[in-house]
Amino acid sequence: MTVDYIRYDILTQDALRGVVRTVLADAAAKGLPGEHHFFISFDTQAEGVRLSPRLKAQYPKEMTVVLQHQFWDLVVTSQGFEVGLSFNGVPERLVVPFLAIRGFVDPSVQFGLQFATVAAGEEPSDAAETTTPDRPPARHDRPPLTEPLPVAANPAPAAKPEDEPPGGGGEVVRLDRFRKK
Repeated sequence: MTVDYIRYDILTQDALRGVVRTVLADAAAKGLPGEHHFFISFDTQAEGVRLSPRLKAQYPKEMTVVLQHQFWDLVVTSQGFEVGLSFNGVPERLVVPFLAIRGFVDPSVQFGLQFATVAAGEEPSDAAETTTPDRPPARHDRPPLTEPLPVAANPAPAAKPEDEPPGGGGEVVRLDRFRKK
């Protein structure tokens, strides 16, 4: 078996996370255009994720947030994003590194991405991944890019109560769920 020393799997995941970064940076600078809105699922245990103890207790493994009507102060850096959201009327500030993201869906255009979460020095946990003695370890030791991307703080319009993220969290949203039949 040929050994993949280049690690195309990691490069592809990084490139797709770049799509999420670009989309969020654009939304931070200009707001959400048209009917676009995002469901973002992330690993609440991942390194660098910051959320209140209340949310951490409620979503111990995974959480899905919705960026649609009620969010504010979206800040995007090369490493992740920060956003203000309201949970049951309580404002919260979340910090999510891009490496913690498991899924990104824009149901308005039937677009979705699913990611394998990777901790430093570990193999991706994607089902397509296999660990063999011939496979070199995953490399996430590139120097970090820490300069923020250019964004403007545009608060989103006030939300209606039905725009709150669904309770229970931890649900991975599949793209097929939003396809027109």
